[in-house]
Amino acid sequence: MTNLSRRNLIKATAATAVGVAAASQSSIASAAGKKVVIVGGGIGGATAANYLKKMDSSIDVTIIEYNKDYYTCFMSNEVIGGNRDIESIHFQYDKLKAKGVNVIFDTVTNIDAKGQTVKTKGGQSVAYDRCIVSPGVDYKWEAIEGYNADVAANSVPHAWKAGPQTKLLRKQLEEMKDGGTVVIACPPNPFRCPPGPYERISQIAAYLKENKPKSKIIALDPKNKFSKFGLFMDGWKRHYGYGTDASIIKWVKADEGGKVVKVDAATKTVTTDSGDTYKADVLNIIPPQKAGKIAFDAGLTEGDWCPVEHKTFESKIHKNIHVIGDSSIASPMPKSGYSANSQAKVCAAAVASLLNGVEMVEPSWVNTCYSVIAPKVDGISVAMVYAYEGGKIVKVKGSGGLTGAYDAELRKREVLYAHSWFENITADTFG
Repeated sequence: MTNLSRRNLIKATAATAVGVAAASQSSIASAAGKKVVIVGGGIGGATAANYLKKMDSSIDVTIIEYNKDYYTCFMSNEVIGGNRDIESIHFQYDKLKAKGVNVIFDTVTNIDAKGQTVKTKGGQSVAYDRCIVSPGVDYKWEAIEGYNADVAANSVPHAWKAGPQTKLLRKQLEEMKDGGTVVIACPPNPFRCPPGPYERISQIAAYLKENKPKSKIIALDPKNKFSKFGLFMDGWKRHYGYGTDASIIKWVKADEGGKVVKVDAATKTVTTDSGDTYKADVLNIIPPQKAGKIAFDAGLTEGDWCPVEHKTFESKIHKNIHVIGDSSIASPMPKSGYSANSQAKVCAAAVASLLNGVEMVEPSWVNTCYSVIAPKVDGISVAMVYAYEGGKIVKVKGSGGLTGAYDAELRKREVLYAHSWFENITADTFG
């Protein structure tokens, strides 16, 4: 990495965790009876629950999550590429329960900001002193004609929420004949996991190269550039012949008519804004995104996302409600799993401090994102540390960095670092 050594990144991450824990350590005994309800048990919500209990075990913490089985979006591309079993990205809530976190498996239908209660489809009403909302993303189905939730679930998966659609997309790739065409429609900014579509392209290309060498991928993109652009392009040239007649990957950018506007699910054909059509054997549409549905239902959004006070992640619209993770407006932090984890720790510290009536420490955040271009041999990463200045999150100058020029041994280590990071962050999240 060019500016931030891996050792210093680990130090920064540790400092963030220690700092937020210290925010409420002195007031542990005073929080009895304080109730926190967390809406959404993904990376953000589960991390917030875990750290609230670490910071102040007397806080009554409840997660409301409709899925008993959680599959991480990060590393799901390796499942699609055939390099990881889906059970390895599967997590449940037993360890959080053992730490005293109440877990309710139900769908939240309403957050009453005035009455400070969360209501569920199953008829429960849970009171809170502070509510943390971490609903992830939802999709702007109306943006692409012919594409909707039913089509995604049954025939043309987005697989942008890991689980059944991850398995469906993998199955379709396995069943595709050699010589077939995979068409992937990338989403416009902003969206969850900026490098994710391009790692998926890489993982599928690796599978085709090894198992179905006559096949190809067409990636249609409403953007002219994307996260880790140079590193991906370099990797595609090295491993998949990009830019040559023998390339497995064809990337069609915005200026070349890469924006998909229509899908015919029956024929697996897409139409772009330039009027071009593409026929697929396997079609993967990653639609435009917005905040999770409950954020809209609770009136926490302005436009597509949720405005928050960056120091505490408290909503700018409703008091006593905090929004973390993908749904929040936390620029310059990307919408990523690590961002959600880091934001959750800061938010937990803020909530614990507010419930105990003590001053919160100055927050800081960290994000790193790994992408595996070629299984076992070529990984890349980007990292950044963030500080709080002038009421906003800002990048710490000189703290970030990208993977440097190609070095075979370094790239192999990056793959190992990626897998180690996965083990560490999931343990940090789910206990």
